[in-house]
Amino acid sequence: MDEELRLLGEYGLRNKRELRRHETALSKTRGIARSLLGATEEERARLESQYLTSLAKLGILSTGATVDDILDLNVKDLMERRLQTMVFRTGLAKSVHQARQFVTHGHISIGGSIVTVPGYIVRRDDETRLAFHTQSALSNPQHPSRSTQAGSRATERPIREEVTRRESELPPMPTPVPREVVEEAKTEQPLEVEPSLEDETTGPEGEQKP
Repeated sequence: MDEELRLLGEYGLRNKRELRRHETALSKTRGIARSLLGATEEERARLESQYLTSLAKLGILSTGATVDDILDLNVKDLMERRLQTMVFRTGLAKSVHQARQFVTHGHISIGGSIVTVPGYIVRRDDETRLAFHTQSALSNPQHPSRSTQAGSRATERPIREEVTRRESELPPMPTPVPREVVEEAKTEQPLEVEPSLEDETTGPEGEQKP
């Protein structure tokens, strides 16, 4: 029960029915592998290569896998090929839950065709064709919902500019000034500095006081 709940959260599934679908597909895949192991040499030679090739095209198995590798599969191997998961893994969404929203709202396309089924199994050849649909507002890289590092850098720059502006607006310091006074003046509340004896002899415009 705990493992099922963890899978639901990790892959952003809506309910356990979606998980059961993948478990059923895995069970059928393993069943075919067992039937191949029990088949005659002639039947196995004819069907094994075709079945392994089809699973490799789906991205579930690697090229050159064997029937024994099919028996080692688990439900996560199938879940990783879900469109929802692939959208998140490729960086098109900030989270797996946001990926589901993008898919169901018709923002994601494969080779230019919109796919709105989060559980759609993405073929290996279609991985590079996965993108935002050209007519989607999310196709704009500057869209606020896009997951980009440029957004964080753009936020950082105004903060640095604000700090620089504040430092430039600080009142000029009398010279010579001790080092600790200069450092204190760069904080939010500059240190009050007593005027020197030389300052007491000059007026506001630098003229000698009578």
